Amino acid sequence: MSYQVTVQPSGRQFTVEAEETLLDAALRQGLTLPYGCKDGACGACRGKVLCGEVDHGKAQPHALSDADKAAGTTLFCCATARSDLSIECKQVGAARDIPVKTLPARIEQLNRLAADVIELKLRLPANERLQFWAGQYVDILLKDGRKRSFSLANAPHDDALLQLHIRHVPGGAFTDPLFSTMKVKDILRLNGPHGSFYLREESTKPAILLAGGTGFAPIKAIVEHALAENCQRPLYIYWGARARADLYLPELPASWATAHAHVSYVPVLSEPAAGDAWDGRTGFVHRAVLADFADLSGFQVYACGAPVMIDAARQDFVAAGLPEEEFFADSFTFAAN
Repeated sequence: MSYQVTVQPSGRQFTVEAEETLLDAALRQGLTLPYGCKDGACGACRGKVLCGEVDHGKAQPHALSDADKAAGTTLFCCATARSDLSIECKQVGAARDIPVKTLPARIEQLNRLAADVIELKLRLPANERLQFWAGQYVDILLKDGRKRSFSLANAPHDDALLQLHIRHVPGGAFTDPLFSTMKVKDILRLNGPHGSFYLREESTKPAILLAGGTGFAPIKAIVEHALAENCQRPLYIYWGARARADLYLPELPASWATAHAHVSYVPVLSEPAAGDAWDGRTGFVHRAVLADFADLSGFQVYACGAPVMIDAARQDFVAAGLPEEEFFADSFTFAAN
């Protein structure tokens, strides 16, 4: 059995299954509510039940007292619905509304996606969760005080493990040990989330999602979030790399395009290797976009990659009619990693 939940004052609605917490249901459908530990201990997800009945679940007494319950307060990370509900809660409406945290994180998995790309999966302490917008990044804090920034590759609703796609930079202060001596169960420290690179959900414009190399990581997060939210706006994914091996998860965007009519995927290689047997698009990835869309006046663009790609895309897309305020970018360099 499922129930309908209306969030006030926004008026947004979502459905919740009988044994699903209100927070999990909201996150699964792309509604970002405030939360912290997800375990009924911190009280960050407190809100009012205006109408309807809930089971308060495993909420701990110090975070939700009997008096709180009698006054209609609940913890959305623990509460399950017993009827249709109207709840009062401030939805997180912008990146500035999400607190930045410094947390320890244990390496859970090290998956080699390509010769020079590792998927690093991190587990936070059991009583902690990192709230973020799809597309944002975290800083890995090094022991000497330096930090290295990496985009989160997972969507907010899929936050049991934090996923990072990291390319090896020979001599890199973080990537050298990551690719040589770091192992599962090692402890890192991270700080985040950071950045304003996230999907503007209030827009209905078709979105061009432009990735260069491991710039695919935040694009992956954005697409998975949009699909979880059942967003139907057209999503055009363009992923550029040098050779076929550099498209380290090609089957994933291809599967999105196969399963969803409003999603398309175009891989582009700038220097395909002789053995690649490549019959797809070649050249600069942003040029492939311009070849497909001569007029960008009705689009939004989300671009993540090296600065030279970002700068060229911004200049050429604006010249093709894209409003400057509709170009959102995350520009990074591998030089110091």
